[in-house]
Amino acid sequence: MTTLSPENSLSARWSASFILAKRKPPIDKTEWDGFFDENGLLAKSRDLICVNILERGLHPFVRTEAWKFLTGYYSWQSSQDERLTVDSMRRKNYEALCEMYKKIQPLLENLHRDFMETRNSIAYDIQKLYDKDHLGNVIIDKKRLEKILLLSYVCNTQAEYQQGFHEMVMLFQLMAEHDHETFWLFQFFLQKTEHSCVIKIGVGKNLDMLNTLINFLDPVFAEHLRGKGAGAVQSLFPWFCLCFQRAFKSFDDVWRLWEVLLTGKPCRNFQVLVAYSMLQMVREQVLQESLTSDGILLACNNLIDLDADVLISAACLVYAELIQKDVPQPLKDFFL
Repeated sequence: MTTLSPENSLSARWSASFILAKRKPPIDKTEWDGFFDENGLLAKSRDLICVNILERGLHPFVRTEAWKFLTGYYSWQSSQDERLTVDSMRRKNYEALCEMYKKIQPLLENLHRDFMETRNSIAYDIQKLYDKDHLGNVIIDKKRLEKILLLSYVCNTQAEYQQGFHEMVMLFQLMAEHDHETFWLFQFFLQKTEHSCVIKIGVGKNLDMLNTLINFLDPVFAEHLRGKGAGAVQSLFPWFCLCFQRAFKSFDDVWRLWEVLLTGKPCRNFQVLVAYSMLQMVREQVLQESLTSDGILLACNNLIDLDADVLISAACLVYAELIQKDVPQPLKDFFL
């Protein structure tokens, strides 16, 4: 059996607690403020806060501030005064990047074909976005969104623009009040999640580990996926590229999962356990109907309107099962 570190043992107990306990109300403004002393310094354990976020989630009124800590926009060790300074610095740095972009934009347009193609792709993707709520009110500013995406493309050499980023950044725009917050929260989100949603960095690794996990925990399913379902798992890359955004019934559910990924609880690379749990939802249909890869992909694409808490609970259960086994080294390194 795998030898667990004290931290992993605690994570296992937290997972079991999350699975078995009825979910308490999310962390509200009063409780969040109580995590800090009169100078704004953290008065509670960071791990305790992250576990509470895993188990309960965040109230919308505290989500933006909490995400600044979870992403690394703010240091957990900062005071209130220091955070005011950081906010000012982030705003000035964003404005400086905008000015830089204005200066080099003509050069990019004339000399870099990739820039023009990417700018056209961003404009096309944004145009397709539905920008109104159920009452017909405009909820996103497409021009501001386009500016943030272009700036991200020019400045972030690790994460080039890919289809789906426009949907992700839209959620940050809906959550944050200012453009500099939207920009930096997205950059820090990518870093904090180890670029797991970036095709050229983390997506392939996620798919490989998902295959390894299925082989280890569900050999019967794995055998089918190697045979009639060959290639099905590799076709699930949109799950990771969009951080499962299209699988949920509401934006609140998307934010709920994303903030769990940011906590690092109950383990690293929790997104692969989420994907495994989603595959388990179609497992019976796949085996009973002996579906081929196309049928499996269709069944997976029909996984929509999911409840984030149900999915998080299922993934925690997979983690609790995993740590009770003699885990092969690749999975141990990836999760534990």
